[in-house]
Amino acid sequence: MITNTLRLEIVHYDEDLVIINKPGGLLSVPGRGADKQDCISKRLKNIFPDMIQQPAVHRLDMYTSGLMVFARTVETHRKLSMQFEKHQVQKQYQALLDGVIDGKKGEIHLAFRLDSDNRPLQIYDPLHGKTGITHWKNLKIESGRTRVEFIPLTGRTHQLRLHSAHPLGLDTPIVGDSLYGTGNDGDQMMLHATSLQFFHPINGKNVSFSSSPPF
Repeated sequence: MITNTLRLEIVHYDEDLVIINKPGGLLSVPGRGADKQDCISKRLKNIFPDMIQQPAVHRLDMYTSGLMVFARTVETHRKLSMQFEKHQVQKQYQALLDGVIDGKKGEIHLAFRLDSDNRPLQIYDPLHGKTGITHWKNLKIESGRTRVEFIPLTGRTHQLRLHSAHPLGLDTPIVGDSLYGTGNDGDQMMLHATSLQFFHPINGKNVSFSSSPPF
């Protein structure tokens, strides 16, 4: 996928931070190699030259779309990072799962870690893994697929993807997921960050942003 053709949508900006609606297929931060340098943080640096060198406070997987917040100053980055660490940032996602699931809602607790022999795959490991916690709600069935709302209470790598696909989770992968499902690399993954709520790091006001999923 040629990422430089993907449009960057800025939802909000002020002198302290920027909220963007990330397109699927674009990295949040630079990766390894010359072909993985195009990313949200570098594009924002081109738009806001005064932005700090490392503005990312959190990340979305390359093929996950939706809302992200980036810091323009060191102070903003520090205060936002503290909110994420203390689980004060409220996030919601929607996903389309590749099958019909049972149940209306629930909570998933699964411990997992990086498979060092098969990066970036995460694997279930109740002994050495770190627990991820996700609230989920069955929204509706669409042509043999299930639209689900996710509220992650932790921020583990690939948490929602693994909680969807693993037999101890929902046992139904996200449509287009090439790691944990049947998607191919470059497919649109049907996972979108729909809501982001936090306290503005400078004025202290509770701010929230929303974005409709593109699927």
